[in-house]
Amino acid sequence: MTASLHTLLDVALRTSVVYFFVLVGLRLTGKRTLGQMSVFDFVLLLIISNAVQNAMVGPDTSLAGGLVAAGVLMSWHWVINRVRLRDRRLAKLIAGEGFMLIYHGKILDEHCRRAGITRDDLLQALREHGVARVEDVMFAVLEPDGAISVVRNDDMKPGERPHHRIRAIRRNQ
Repeated sequence: MTASLHTLLDVALRTSVVYFFVLVGLRLTGKRTLGQMSVFDFVLLLIISNAVQNAMVGPDTSLAGGLVAAGVLMSWHWVINRVRLRDRRLAKLIAGEGFMLIYHGKILDEHCRRAGITRDDLLQALREHGVARVEDVMFAVLEPDGAISVVRNDDMKPGERPHHRIRAIRRNQ
């Protein structure tokens, strides 16, 4: 009995290490990976999941081992989500901030480059929002979840400001 408990604790530890490794890896690869997954991104995610499966369960291919791994993943997800909701700094660390991509009808090329957004991606997002011309955009933001939000000039009343902060990439970084 001790050997199986030891094996299940090993599965729990391995799963925790893999979870945090993949979480950090996905965070470092950028927002587009999470919010607007391409076929390339989807294939990468499938291959990663297959590659880390053995690292999580090791030699234990039992039902109990799989359930422990799944339970640990769901538990970490729940814990991190609760902490993220209570701690703004942690939420920012995990999810990141929004990046301004267009401001007053001008594409911010440096911001787009650093955020990993091509001009074609940005123009596609504008079309998806029903905007034909960049000049019609008050601002467009790459949100922390990877979606691109677009606010048209005629959507904002004079003097009105968006209610949340949006990160502007500093020059000389």
